[in-house]
Amino acid sequence: MGWATSYIASLKSGQTVSFRPRGNSMKGKIESGQLCTVTPVDHGTLEVGDIVLCKVNGQEYLHLIKAIQGPRFQIGNNRGRINGWVSAGAIFGRCTRVEN
Repeated sequence: MGWATSYIASLKSGQTVSFRPRGNSMKGKIESGQLCTVTPVDHGTLEVGDIVLCKVNGQEYLHLIKAIQGPRFQIGNNRGRINGWVSAGAIFGRCTRVEN
Protein backbone atom coordinates (compact mmCIF):
# COMPACT_ATOMS: atom_id res chain seq x y z
CA MET A 1 0.00 0.00 0.00
CA GLY A 2 1.51 3.30 -1.12
CA TRP A 3 0.79 6.98 -0.60
CA ALA A 4 -1.73 7.08 -3.49
CA THR A 5 -3.58 3.79 -2.97
CA SER A 6 -6.82 5.41 -1.77
CA TYR A 7 -6.71 8.01 -4.57
CA ILE A 8 -6.21 5.28 -7.18
CA ALA A 9 -9.21 3.37 -5.79
CA SER A 10 -11.37 6.49 -6.05
CA LEU A 11 -10.20 7.19 -9.61
CA LYS A 12 -10.99 3.60 -10.61
CA SER A 13 -14.55 4.14 -9.38
CA GLY A 14 -14.88 7.28 -11.52
CA GLN A 15 -14.30 9.92 -8.86
CA THR A 16 -12.10 13.01 -9.13
CA VAL A 17 -9.53 13.36 -6.32
CA SER A 18 -7.47 16.21 -4.86
CA PHE A 19 -4.34 15.93 -2.74
CA ARG A 20 -1.10 17.73 -1.85
CA PRO A 21 1.91 15.64 -2.92
CA ARG A 22 5.25 16.23 -1.19
CA GLY A 23 8.65 16.19 -2.83
CA ASN A 24 10.68 18.02 -5.45
CA SER A 25 10.72 15.60 -8.40
CA MET A 26 8.14 17.69 -10.29
CA LYS A 27 9.57 21.10 -9.33
CA GLY A 28 8.70 23.66 -12.00
CA LYS A 29 5.35 22.00 -12.75
CA ILE A 30 4.17 21.03 -9.25
CA GLU A 31 5.79 22.47 -6.14
CA SER A 32 5.81 20.40 -2.95
CA GLY A 33 2.49 20.79 -1.13
CA GLN A 34 0.49 22.34 -3.96
CA LEU A 35 -3.09 21.11 -4.34
CA CYS A 36 -3.42 18.79 -7.35
CA THR A 37 -6.74 17.74 -8.86
CA VAL A 38 -6.64 14.42 -10.72
CA THR A 39 -9.50 13.11 -12.87
CA PRO A 40 -10.17 9.61 -14.20
CA VAL A 41 -8.43 9.16 -17.53
CA ASP A 42 -9.48 8.16 -21.04
CA HIS A 43 -6.28 6.43 -22.12
CA GLY A 44 -6.92 7.27 -25.78
CA THR A 45 -6.47 10.98 -25.03
CA LEU A 46 -3.13 10.77 -23.20
CA GLU A 47 -0.29 12.82 -24.66
CA VAL A 48 3.40 13.37 -24.02
CA GLY A 49 3.67 16.05 -21.32
CA ASP A 50 0.54 15.00 -19.41
CA ILE A 51 0.98 14.66 -15.65
CA VAL A 52 -0.52 11.34 -14.58
CA LEU A 53 -1.08 9.34 -11.41
CA CYS A 54 0.42 5.95 -12.19
CA LYS A 55 2.26 2.91 -10.92
CA VAL A 56 5.72 2.00 -12.23
CA ASN A 57 7.41 -1.15 -10.90
CA GLY A 58 5.10 -1.12 -7.86
CA GLN A 59 5.78 2.52 -6.97
CA GLU A 60 3.09 5.22 -7.18
CA TYR A 61 3.96 8.50 -8.92
CA LEU A 62 2.38 11.75 -10.02
CA HIS A 63 4.79 12.18 -12.94
CA LEU A 64 4.99 13.06 -16.61
CA ILE A 65 4.39 11.01 -19.71
CA LYS A 66 7.77 11.42 -21.44
CA ALA A 67 7.10 9.27 -24.52
CA ILE A 68 4.42 7.08 -26.07
CA GLN A 69 5.33 4.01 -28.08
CA GLY A 70 2.30 2.10 -29.32
CA PRO A 71 0.47 0.85 -26.22
CA ARG A 72 3.32 1.82 -23.86
CA PHE A 73 3.94 5.03 -21.93
CA GLN A 74 7.31 6.17 -20.60
CA ILE A 75 7.00 7.84 -17.19
CA GLY A 76 9.49 10.27 -15.66
CA ASN A 77 9.79 13.29 -13.41
CA ASN A 78 10.45 16.93 -14.28
CA ARG A 79 14.14 16.69 -13.35
CA GLY A 80 15.27 14.26 -16.03
CA ARG A 81 14.76 10.92 -14.27
CA ILE A 82 12.94 8.15 -16.12
CA ASN A 83 10.89 5.76 -13.98
CA GLY A 84 10.13 3.24 -16.74
CA TRP A 85 7.56 2.06 -19.27
CA VAL A 86 3.98 1.12 -18.36
CA SER A 87 0.83 -0.02 -20.12
CA ALA A 88 -2.34 2.07 -20.08
CA GLY A 89 -3.66 -0.07 -17.22
CA ALA A 90 -1.01 1.38 -14.89
CA ILE A 91 -2.20 4.97 -15.46
CA PHE A 92 -5.15 5.89 -13.27
CA GLY A 93 -5.72 9.63 -13.69
CA ARG A 94 -4.56 12.86 -15.29
CA CYS A 95 -3.69 15.98 -13.28
CA THR A 96 -6.02 18.70 -14.54
CA ARG A 97 -5.35 21.45 -12.00
CA VAL A 98 -2.50 22.62 -9.76
CA GLU A 99 -3.09 25.39 -7.23
CA ASN A 100 -1.76 26.73 -3.95
